[in-house]
Amino acid sequence: MVSRRQDNAQRIAALDPVAEKSRLRLGQGIAEARAMHPDLDIVEEDPEADRRLLEALADWCDRYTPLVAMDWPDGLYLDITGCAHLFGGEAALMADVLKRMRGQGFDVRAGLAATPGAAYALAHFQSGAIIAEGAEAETLAPYPLSALRLAPDTCQGLESVGLRVVGAVLSAPRAPLAKRFGKDLLLRLDQAVGRVDESIRPRRAVPSLSAERRFFEPIGTLEDIEQLVLTLSTSLQPALAARGEGVTSLELALFRVDGTVFCLRVHTARPLREAKLIQLLFHEKLAAVSEKLDTGYGFDLLRLSVLTAQPYVEVQNDMIEEGNSEVQNIALLADRVEARLGRQVVVHPMEVASHIPERAVAHVPGTALIGKEKESGPRSTFSRPLRLLRMPEPVEVTAEIPEGPPAHFRWRRMHHRIVRAEGPERLTPEWWRDETGETRDYYRVEDGEGYRYWLFREGLYEGEPRLAPLMKEKADEEARRIESKIAQPTNPATENEDDLRLASPPLPRWYMHGIFA
Repeated sequence: MVSRRQDNAQRIAALDPVAEKSRLRLGQGIAEARAMHPDLDIVEEDPEADRRLLEALADWCDRYTPLVAMDWPDGLYLDITGCAHLFGGEAALMADVLKRMRGQGFDVRAGLAATPGAAYALAHFQSGAIIAEGAEAETLAPYPLSALRLAPDTCQGLESVGLRVVGAVLSAPRAPLAKRFGKDLLLRLDQAVGRVDESIRPRRAVPSLSAERRFFEPIGTLEDIEQLVLTLSTSLQPALAARGEGVTSLELALFRVDGTVFCLRVHTARPLREAKLIQLLFHEKLAAVSEKLDTGYGFDLLRLSVLTAQPYVEVQNDMIEEGNSEVQNIALLADRVEARLGRQVVVHPMEVASHIPERAVAHVPGTALIGKEKESGPRSTFSRPLRLLRMPEPVEVTAEIPEGPPAHFRWRRMHHRIVRAEGPERLTPEWWRDETGETRDYYRVEDGEGYRYWLFREGLYEGEPRLAPLMKEKADEEARRIESKIAQPTNPATENEDDLRLASPPLPRWYMHGIFA
């Protein structure tokens, strides 16, 4: 029995068949239930665990159809259109679903109909039944109103006026029903009997192409899996060739006999069609997850799905130009490294439309840009350092004049004397996204050892600088404190002169941001 907290009390949320026969009911208080049956085995409801379990079941149901939709909190919709013949027909498919799920220990019910609403009604009130298309209204007529997926208060309202079954609602005038109970009643009714189309929302996009292999004797070795990947990849080649496409991402689904499903994905820098190369990528992926891949009693179904594809340009290997061959080799190397270590390992810097140095570059998966021409935006007329520090680091600077370039600076406990300086290059904050930034003046400097650095001064000397929120808050707080002191009689001899200095805007701060050489 499962309990949940409701109306400031622990109440029964779910019952097993044995508890149902013990005169217990849903919504009953736990204290009352224990008084009736002291030996009850009660488990606290865990919605998150229930969600994960239902999603795992949905993964397992992918063996029957890729069109699986969630019906929270305890149901699934399977659109088996075009799939039933693979399992010997609709009745055989449903029987196989029920048998396998019950074999895993689930109390499961199912119904099969041309509409999701009618299938829901069968699953809840006549498990195992099948409604022929067009016979929904006649079959559902004796069913209770809750079979229409109506809210409890709507069902109670209908029962209060004598409408207790679906057939009674079907024969009643529609206008008064809509006026009194709302349009949702008629919508659910029409969806169930097929007057209004209702589509489910599959939890995953349907792959453009897929190939699968089922086994009477489960397989469990990595060598067998890799060989099957080669076979499935080869079977996809004719369809890809007919479309003039090559794969750019694939998913290998491994269905274990106990219901667990493992999904492995690989991505490619360039469209691929060669089965050997696809097998090589999955070899790397399987090697990376071999310790976590628990084969258990083996896999009885493998499915290879094409998630994305792009136009494929066929070339003769011995006619490939040297440059193109090098790009292909780099792409394959990047694909293998990514398959083994993950997409976050192979990255490529890409320019971003921002004049703030630390925002001007973003890192994207490297395989997405291999072989493509780089797109460069407008560049600054000033040079940029070879190495940009991840975060600017504070430095101590001495300048001949406040607004001039630095003459000396101390960074990481090392003193540097500047012999050459170029600048300033002024960068203002991006006002549309950063209201707290300061104006920066960048200098390219060279020390006596010949090393070149990129320094900047944050803030201005003339006028009031734009303070960062924390500094501005501190300055405002100090100003209020000083004003309160001025309002009180004080002894000038004991007045703290630092208060007035604290109220003034802080001097600009210097930072190291990059290294040229």
